[in-house]
Amino acid sequence: MTHKSIICFLIIFCSTWSAFSQDVSNYVTINPTDSPSEIIRKAARVAPSERQLRWQKLELTAFFHFGINTFTNREWGEGNEDPKLFNPTKLDAEQWVRTVKEAGFKQVILTAKHHDGFCLWPTKTTTHSVAQSPWKNGTGDVVKEVADACHKYGIGFGVYLSPWDRNADCYGTDAYNPFFESQLTELLTQYGQVDEVWFDGACGEGPNGKKQVYDFMSWYSLIRKLQPQAVIAIMGPDVRWVGTESGMGRATEWSVIPTSNLDLSAIASHSQNNVIFKPNGNMMEEVLGSREQLMSATGLVWYPAETDVSIRPGWFYHPAEDTLVKTGRELMEIYLTSVGMNSVLLLNIPPNKEGLVSNEDVNSLKEFATLRNSIFSNRFPPNGMVVFCDNGVNTKSITDHQYDTYFTTKQGDSTTIITFSFKAPQLCNLMMIQENIAIGQRIESFEIECSKPNEGWVKIAEGTTVGYKRILQFPEVYSSGFKIKIISSRLEPTISEVGFYHW
Repeated sequence: MTHKSIICFLIIFCSTWSAFSQDVSNYVTINPTDSPSEIIRKAARVAPSERQLRWQKLELTAFFHFGINTFTNREWGEGNEDPKLFNPTKLDAEQWVRTVKEAGFKQVILTAKHHDGFCLWPTKTTTHSVAQSPWKNGTGDVVKEVADACHKYGIGFGVYLSPWDRNADCYGTDAYNPFFESQLTELLTQYGQVDEVWFDGACGEGPNGKKQVYDFMSWYSLIRKLQPQAVIAIMGPDVRWVGTESGMGRATEWSVIPTSNLDLSAIASHSQNNVIFKPNGNMMEEVLGSREQLMSATGLVWYPAETDVSIRPGWFYHPAEDTLVKTGRELMEIYLTSVGMNSVLLLNIPPNKEGLVSNEDVNSLKEFATLRNSIFSNRFPPNGMVVFCDNGVNTKSITDHQYDTYFTTKQGDSTTIITFSFKAPQLCNLMMIQENIAIGQRIESFEIECSKPNEGWVKIAEGTTVGYKRILQFPEVYSSGFKIKIISSRLEPTISEVGFYHW
């Protein structure tokens, strides 16, 4: 095997989307006559839609589980709770949003309605809502307060509307889907821009003992009509669930997968199933988007993973869990195994009965932000250094700001080697690498080496997929030289950023 060597300090190349916009799409059809090499090339050119790319770059999204369960001290309500129980005495949505923004989160999702059917806005579709509560004498609207706070502080706003409704009499009948669409319409027309609509696949029995057949396709059409920029997540076409609520992503995470993985019935059969909430649950055992899977696919689609976890053991607030809040360091570990494994982290932070994010959660988030900033603000190599590359580099550019500096190497059948040489040895135990996913995900395997006195170049870590971001941890090394060796790639690797860090 031949090798090409690139000697560089920082990857910075400039130059437009028009140069390659005709070559990429967020889906592709596989023809029966396509050869294996043609299928791989097609997979390498599948790229995110504009809404998917915006979502991926968020990295951190906050989930606010808040509702009638907050006041009954339960996780799942039964639908027969008295709305008079809902009475947060100090509700401050700006405190929620300000807290997560200061911690580096760029979007929030609110549980506008959970499985119990209690609506956090004064809906016209049911009396089971805040309008029947003593909070603000029935004139309050939690959705509006959170939406207004998000718009004020300049972060994204999303809603979770549970398809399962244990209160609605029409659940399990033909009347429920129009009922649900009426609720969706209210949420998507009364609160300004909505950036994400989040569904799970929970489908239990309603008050009449029947289950519902959800008309997801009609719901999607409604969302695209009313909020076309909104990402539809989990039980939706834009974003999929990684398969566990542990905060642990896959070691090999492809965003390009066969279209069969969009099968809603298969997703729904696993959703809200405690068996797969284990770190190594059923849905996590399989690598999605492998070469083997691609060969039997009829189509490929960009369908990235979201990794969700709660800052507490439960998803709603429970006083007994005040001492069980994940520490900043634990959240940092979760960041490395979610965002650092080509995913977006959806972290649940449940407000308490007063209507505030508790001090325990606030302090943990501050610790997480401080730790994350201290690590990633000290990068080797630093910004502004010159790049030296050989003739094996084909530079391109795009208009998207994050990817206006990147390079494409001529991979072919050879290993691409990127060498970093520092003026003085540095102490490192983390390496971060990002691909230019605006034109696809391509890297299949890579290795990290460092230079050691009297030993030469020594392998210290290895990885498979990269995608939007991959962070590898390895034992501490003190070295003035590092190499990234891209062993296998589906097409020319396009690298937008590299950094070495210590924590």
